[in-house]
Amino acid sequence: MTIDFAKGNGLVPAIVQDAETRKVLMLGYMNEEAYRLTLDRRLVTFWSRSRNRIWTKGETSGNFLQLREILVDCDGDALLVKAIPTGPVCHTGADTCFAEENEPGETSAAEFLFYLESVIKDRRDNPQEGSYTNHLFSRGLNKIAQKVGEEAVELVIESKDDDKDLFLGEAADLMYHLLVLLVKKGASMEEVVDVLKSRHTR
Repeated sequence: MTIDFAKGNGLVPAIVQDAETRKVLMLGYMNEEAYRLTLDRRLVTFWSRSRNRIWTKGETSGNFLQLREILVDCDGDALLVKAIPTGPVCHTGADTCFAEENEPGETSAAEFLFYLESVIKDRRDNPQEGSYTNHLFSRGLNKIAQKVGEEAVELVIESKDDDKDLFLGEAADLMYHLLVLLVKKGASMEEVVDVLKSRHTR
């Protein structure tokens, strides 16, 4: 969609969201140059209204925002910027400019699973050396599927005993490897939930 910079006298508001935790981090403004630089450098860049110049978030503090995706709203006059922060976002030292903590552990169980799924997708799209998730992806679909089967068997075995910690550990292993398989197959946990919802009415 075309971005309507003229509507805001050359500027459009850019809401920055953590691509992994989905927390809203800050609000800035972009002109066409800032938008192009953000795409070219993959570092979120704004037009500073107070300094009257282009600035890249983190150019002084070192706390950059690494771009993942930019979405344009339905009217073409606002942006949703999904990024990965390399440190606190607010100039006060807070995680966000809205005084919220940006930690996955602060979310509910369901939100954490969606967060984990987003991390797995990010590892697929932006591989990191030494990542176990990337090691799994490199082995291919058959090996990932095999790993899910192995974890399922281990969970069944642990369910026969009375060690709750070991049982929960195997359950966690199975859920993680299942998420990796879903991402590898181009499917999502939300689609699985939709199937469960459709069955819930039966």
